[in-house]
Amino acid sequence: MNIYVANVNFRATEEELKNLFSQYGEVSSVKILKDRETNRSRGFGFVEMPDDDQARTAINSLNGSEFSQRNLVVKEALPPKQ
Repeated sequence: MNIYVANVNFRATEEELKNLFSQYGEVSSVKILKDRETNRSRGFGFVEMPDDDQARTAINSLNGSEFSQRNLVVKEALPPKQ
């Protein structure tokens, strides 16, 4: 399952986000999106977890939780628009 994570602290790293989600199961990838010009975090990203049940547990547990001094918004990512 692909998980959308918003309100991520601009100083947070992909490794820190991976460690957070790894508490709930296997994490296959983490990507924090960055501004093309400044290379600064845009404050959101995506976490991919291969097991849907573990992903749902992570979403339910982490949505609204504090991470790196910010309350995360965590939900299932919508498929890209065509």
